[in-house]
Amino acid sequence: MKNFGTVTIANNAPSIFGFGAIGQLSSALQDLGISRPLVCTDVGIINSGLLDQVLEHLATVPAVYSDTPPNPNEAAVMAATKHYKAENCDGVIALGGGSSLDLGKAVALCATHDAPLESFTTHMGGAALIGVVAPMVAIPTTAGTGSEVARASVLILNNGEKRIVASPHLIPKLALLDPELTLGLPPLLTAATGMDAVTHCIEAICSPIENPNSEVIGMDGLVRSIGRAALVSAVKDGGNRQARSDMLMASTQGAMAFSKGLGAVHAMSHACGKDQTLKLHHGTLNAVLLPHVIRFNADMAEHNYVKIRMAMGLHASADLADAITELNQQLGLPLSLSSMGITKQMIPDMAIHCMNDMCTATNPTPMTIDLYVTLFEQALSQ
Repeated sequence: MKNFGTVTIANNAPSIFGFGAIGQLSSALQDLGISRPLVCTDVGIINSGLLDQVLEHLATVPAVYSDTPPNPNEAAVMAATKHYKAENCDGVIALGGGSSLDLGKAVALCATHDAPLESFTTHMGGAALIGVVAPMVAIPTTAGTGSEVARASVLILNNGEKRIVASPHLIPKLALLDPELTLGLPPLLTAATGMDAVTHCIEAICSPIENPNSEVIGMDGLVRSIGRAALVSAVKDGGNRQARSDMLMASTQGAMAFSKGLGAVHAMSHACGKDQTLKLHHGTLNAVLLPHVIRFNADMAEHNYVKIRMAMGLHASADLADAITELNQQLGLPLSLSSMGITKQMIPDMAIHCMNDMCTATNPTPMTIDLYVTLFEQALSQ
């Protein structure tokens, strides 16, 4: 199944989609003037053989940084940037899930900018400081984050905060979307990353920012992932090529949609994810938090829930929050934050962190620290 084509809208990376798309990597690097790339990836990608699969399409062996942590942090960014400069690299290939893609963006930034990483974060007004960065090609191996077409990188800083660095300059020069690279993804990781994509679509649709084009794209992402049952099918049968293709497209669509903003789910998952001891998976956190935030936002977002139910193939009177909870159960995902290691004592600090997260600004319901505390307490147990 080959279906190469450009999938892009304004403010998103140009994307080549289809089985076998990875075969265009060498020509893409040449077009971008990249002769010595640094591959930002992780040990799991290497052990799975995916890196070797990608290297088959390159004439020379590139430099490789493979120590990307589950939640990319400033220390890893600095180490990878040092390797980039030592190897005289002139571009980045980010290969893997959202962690590798976000790390790759940060390396492209830090290789060309000298200010401290914190100064580039959104809550510090850092977008204005970001100019042209090193060119990057993004190659996702999971279907969830959508980072391959987005302008943001989410990182844990040395001060322990999990913050967003965002700028149009961070949008990859090209995203190669090859569903073939997602076929070996284990069921639980397929479920968790898939729910990340679903959350992107839902939160983007519910954002109060007016952007009809992005909203329509998010709706189609929900049709593919839930309405057509691609997510459930991919979890049940990882070799289902149509389901894998639909999920990779839905993932990219989720990121295209969230150009209109996200919401409290993401602010809360960022706060939980900053704990480097627990090393919690972002998509899994989104799945656990989503039903609680949906129920909380109902008064302000019901007009959007009508459209979301339709896209998901639900009855017009269905309880959307309950439907997401049932989906999480079907996918084998956790149903509470406490089961993931979050405790009540952690909530006050996380609530404060949420209020400084850019995703809070586009939640349908205006947020306060007390409201976040209540939501976290509800999510501690099912």
